[in-house]
Amino acid sequence: MSLKQLPKAKAFDRPAAYVWDAPSDALDQWAETPLAAESDNPNTISIYDQIGQDMWGDGFTAGRMGAALRSIGPNAVTVNINSPGGDMFEGLAIYNLLQEHPAQVTVKVMGVAASAASFIAMAGDNILMGKGSIMMIHNAWGAVMGNRHDFADAANVFKTFDTSMAAIYSARTGIDEAGIMAMLDGPTRSSDGTFMTAQDAIEKGFADGEFDAPVSAKATIKTDISALRRLDAALAKTGLPRTERRALLSDATGGKPSAASTVTPGADDWTGSAMSLIAAIRSKGDNQ
Repeated sequence: MSLKQLPKAKAFDRPAAYVWDAPSDALDQWAETPLAAESDNPNTISIYDQIGQDMWGDGFTAGRMGAALRSIGPNAVTVNINSPGGDMFEGLAIYNLLQEHPAQVTVKVMGVAASAASFIAMAGDNILMGKGSIMMIHNAWGAVMGNRHDFADAANVFKTFDTSMAAIYSARTGIDEAGIMAMLDGPTRSSDGTFMTAQDAIEKGFADGEFDAPVSAKATIKTDISALRRLDAALAKTGLPRTERRALLSDATGGKPSAASTVTPGADDWTGSAMSLIAAIRSKGDNQ
């Protein structure tokens, strides 16, 4: 068990036809954040992807965390995080795996820990924020397809999930659950959550301290991966759901994420590129 003896997260059944996504604002922040270098410490686990597996098989899953922890055994572990979040159910399972680890868990936020990734971070006995890093918490969300009964069931699951998250954030920070629920809502009903700088997170109890990321951890990510991230974030800003974005990106790259750098070489205005791509597809549909 985690040394801080934090609450275990309740298990939930996935609503029928649930589709996860990362918040568009968090995707935007993550897309612009250099990916930290992999640690050569065998007791370090790096979460540098979205939470949950996407259509290309990318993403960090509970299966990956379980395998890593089995390899490390009953030893202290460091978890480096740079993730915009994603599948809340995978995030919950990963949190529980870390919460049950028999030795000390140190979490380092290398860039962004948003949504499900911020929830995972709470499993740390010691949570450290890199200088310039960001943490973001918000209400559980995702897309559900079905009839009114499916939507009603999903709403109940999401509400219970928010309550469970609030209890854990509250236990970690000392903020009462009503205060946490207000942070999950954000300043307005449409704002969806609260972003915190490293100093904000430390002052509110979501983290314990700050650290300087080593020079080797500030390497720029590969151009093709950076391009794919930025285009995905720009598409998300337009309101396109994750499944449609992935289909568009798959078509644009020939089904290979590594081809992203050849789609619009040298482009600096990724939002404009995304909008041009959407306009062209819509125009094609209108002409059919």
